[in-house]
Amino acid sequence: MLQLDLPGGLPRAAPADWRQLGDITAEAFSEDPINRWIFGTDAAMKATFRQLARDIYLPHGICHMMGDDAATMWSLSDARQGMSGFQTLRLVWSLMSKGSKGAMKRAMGAGEIMAKHHPSDPHLYLFTIGTRKAARGTGLGKAILRPMLDAADRAGLPCYLENTNPANSGFYMSHGFERMEVFEVGEGSPPMEAMWREVD
Repeated sequence: MLQLDLPGGLPRAAPADWRQLGDITAEAFSEDPINRWIFGTDAAMKATFRQLARDIYLPHGICHMMGDDAATMWSLSDARQGMSGFQTLRLVWSLMSKGSKGAMKRAMGAGEIMAKHHPSDPHLYLFTIGTRKAARGTGLGKAILRPMLDAADRAGLPCYLENTNPANSGFYMSHGFERMEVFEVGEGSPPMEAMWREVD
């Protein structure tokens, strides 16, 4: 089992924070090319990120929030867990009832493709990082990211993420991430950039 000494001073999200964690993330990704392509609507995006926060990343991962302005969801590579049958059905229902036509098929297909490209080496996985629109450009992204990268370095763990917006490549590269590959998550999807950060 991989071990990570969590950084002090970075507010850890609690299980009861799943709505807020999902809502910050959904707002941060509302104009993201791949998430717009998959979900089609803000309502589907919010429902999905809320459920992923509640069912996967809060119980099995490492989540942080800075007030109502910024949030991250991480997991250690050996702790990632799928959803139960009931949770999967609930997600399918959300996508079918709140997403645009074909959202459920696109989401499930994208998940399968991302899983195939996901590295097998031990690592710390950054699932999401985002800020509210009003908090962009204030340095909160760096403030919520850097302590976890430092913790990964101390633990000797590389980090992995899937960048879904080319506008963010420079931000990630400035923190030591490098492009591994670019791939589509479905026919006609915008490009997804897999990025890897070696231990500093």
